[in-house]
Amino acid sequence: KEGLYHFWYMMHTYSMKRLHAVFFRLESGTEPVRDWLKSLGKDACARIGGDIKTVEYGWPVGMPVCRPLGDGLFEVRTHLPEGRIARVLFCVEEGRMFLLHGFIKKTQTTPHQDRQLALTRKKQLNG
Repeated sequence: KEGLYHFWYMMHTYSMKRLHAVFFRLESGTEPVRDWLKSLGKDACARIGGDIKTVEYGWPVGMPVCRPLGDGLFEVRTHLPEGRIARVLFCVEEGRMFLLHGFIKKTQTTPHQDRQLALTRKKQLNG
């Protein structure tokens, strides 16, 4: 009985998502956003993951968690301890949230090189 309930719960929870987060994968097989998250430590990873989950279940989500950047890019906005600010840039394609690039923000605006990297990866999705 317990196994059946767990299966039902997982399927029910899964079906409530409006988007499904997917890590962008390079040709080498590495997933840059996953690797970046692992490098941040458990607390930061949990906070960012919680904000990604908010977007998955609540899409479309606005400020303060999510903001459009234009050209089909969006950012997940997370405030970390010690005044650090994390951003995960993503796009939405076919009901999936592709996590393209993550970084710690050091300036008021999103750096051009970070935005360009996310756009390059977005173009690679469409082959």
